[in-house]
Amino acid sequence: MDVASDNERGTTERVLTLLGLLQQRQVWTGPELAGRLGVTPRTVRRDVERLRTLGYPVHASQGVGGGYQLGPGQDLPPLLLDDQEAIATAVSLLAGSGDAVAGAGDAALRALTKLDQVLPTRLRHEVRALSGSVESFGGGRTPVDPEVLMPLARACRDEVEAGFDYPSGSEVRRRRVEPYRLVASDRRCYLLAYDLEVA
Repeated sequence: MDVASDNERGTTERVLTLLGLLQQRQVWTGPELAGRLGVTPRTVRRDVERLRTLGYPVHASQGVGGGYQLGPGQDLPPLLLDDQEAIATAVSLLAGSGDAVAGAGDAALRALTKLDQVLPTRLRHEVRALSGSVESFGGGRTPVDPEVLMPLARACRDEVEAGFDYPSGSEVRRRRVEPYRLVASDRRCYLLAYDLEVA
């Protein structure tokens, strides 16, 4: 192997390490990144520019509290996960494949399949052991419609009123509420809210 390809591999590894660091924390200063990578702040600036060229939106700000920050992009960038994060993601996807939310089960299984393809062998065995050993029960309930769930989640986040039809006995009434939180329990979702219709 020649020196040029050795240097290129070192640069690629360093840029991937930089990407991983930017995904770990909200803001990094140039000197912090330089110290972690064992390079100069000038090299950090060049590596940040390489990430930008690859489509990663890395923002830089100066002054107190300033530094480098990975921003949201147009497309979902590849994520770099450590071993614990990869296993936690796989476990969450396994739990999410139970169709508590309509359509989410298929998406969770597709994501789990993609994750399984790129996991190192040592982690793949761990995840498959979990997958083969864990059973879920309490199924058979009607899954939650994401078309209902997402507007309520946004109303909780934005702290705005929400309205919906609520069956009460033999009639259906329109309710206006101030949503607080959605709570998932036993394959059901509950809305905690203040009922504006209560006198």
